[in-house]
Amino acid sequence: MHRYLAASSYIDVDHPEIQQLARRLASESEGKLDCARRCFEFVRDQIRHSSDYRLNPVTCKASDVLRHRTGYCYAKSHLLAALLRANGIPAGLCYQRLAVGDSGAPYCLHGLNAVYLQDFGWYRIDARGNKPGVAAQFMPPQEALAFAIREAAERDLPEIWAEPLAVVVEALTRYPTYDQVLAKLPDIELLPRL
Repeated sequence: MHRYLAASSYIDVDHPEIQQLARRLASESEGKLDCARRCFEFVRDQIRHSSDYRLNPVTCKASDVLRHRTGYCYAKSHLLAALLRANGIPAGLCYQRLAVGDSGAPYCLHGLNAVYLQDFGWYRIDARGNKPGVAAQFMPPQEALAFAIREAAERDLPEIWAEPLAVVVEALTRYPTYDQVLAKLPDIELLPRL
């Protein structure tokens, strides 16, 4: 579990502002499960999704997401992982591959988290931010993610990564404005299903 508790370049658990917020959320909590819920709800509700709100700058590092109070789903997942890890709760990064529009190509990755909960094991949560048609919740053991898989080319990727995928970091660090990222959302090629 060590790698799911570690600080890194983009999940900068040791940043003073991350540490301060993590302590505050923990102090308002009644145990680890409640702390995980509070961290999730803070990121979901207090950090605005860059595309939904048309906000710059584009953020990637957890502390930048917190400082600017905005981020794409990927960046929001970095902040949530940092807050959870700062509270001693193992957290990783997960991805879905989804259609950008209603169906069919183009496709893009969607970033979310997995948190290790003592009574439930690994549990996926999606702090993307709710809006009409999107209602992600923290309700272990039942998942309540922002998006469901609707077609064959979409996929829930089963891995739990300790660090963000390179293609995600590249998109968030290469383009300076939310609309440039929106035009070049990261994607990966998937093997066909057998």
